[in-house]
Amino acid sequence: MYEYLKGTVTFISPYYIVVENQGIGYQIALGNPYRYSSKMNQEITIYIQQVIREDGHLLYGFSSLEEKQLFLRLVSVSGIGPKSALAIMASDDHSGLIHAIESGDVTYLTKFPGVGKKTAQQMILDLKGKLGEISIEAPINLFDEANTQDTTALAEAMEALNALGYSAKEVKRVEKQLQAQDNLTTDEYLRQALKLMMKK
Repeated sequence: MYEYLKGTVTFISPYYIVVENQGIGYQIALGNPYRYSSKMNQEITIYIQQVIREDGHLLYGFSSLEEKQLFLRLVSVSGIGPKSALAIMASDDHSGLIHAIESGDVTYLTKFPGVGKKTAQQMILDLKGKLGEISIEAPINLFDEANTQDTTALAEAMEALNALGYSAKEVKRVEKQLQAQDNLTTDEYLRQALKLMMKK
């Protein structure tokens, strides 16, 4: 089993990044791949969890060990798979997520894609009182403010929302609100979009 991987970021997509280590490119799924936009062609350390299925061996990535622990707790809940767990964690408001579970806030939890009332209640039942040891701080902003804005940044962010499981209608709604904002990176557009999703 893998704990972490050190390597060079060689590719970023709405679904995953590729980290090369000793000539091998590892495809690693992330909640927000664009968090690593400023790290292209640079070496990073990323915590990973391997999930073995009949159709492949999949790697899921996290910026810290605490994020990985939260992911493992989420996938232990009936009805939440790795993809859903990544979507839940993509907003980066992990302290808000933990607070919602501890306080039994079903309404907050059902704002995540693929989480209905039944799954939200199961999350609270299974995880309440079990997340206190996970100390989640705001993620390090890996974006370099000096990077120039790409004209495709908004489109990439919207594609990333689709990858996380948000419906076309939900994506279109936040896209209209984000079009008024200029000179943002894909990472920044995606973070703003996720915040808007949680306010719906």
